[in-house]
Amino acid sequence: MEEIDIPSSFIKQDIKVQGITQDELDELFNLSYSYEDLFSRRAKLYQERGLKNKNLLEEDYKALILEHYTFLKRPVIVNNNKIFIGSSPKTVAAAKKFLHSN
Repeated sequence: MEEIDIPSSFIKQDIKVQGITQDELDELFNLSYSYEDLFSRRAKLYQERGLKNKNLLEEDYKALILEHYTFLKRPVIVNNNKIFIGSSPKTVAAAKKFLHSN
């Protein structure tokens, strides 16, 4: 997040404290068109539950994200109708370029 230098006008939500609501998750889905894209396979619970060996559907990804905040890939940055999901170097670079060119 620090590397991207998020403008102070952005609302930052600490999902560890507030969680994510179904409405908020649905909004993210409407921008990304995929709960799987919003899902973090790095979550400790993903490993502990052996989810790697299961054939998860979009509904499963949605339910897991709503169940525990660690299943949401972070950060998620939304600006207008553009969404950036995760912290891969490519995503960070794209978010940074988009946010600071507008």
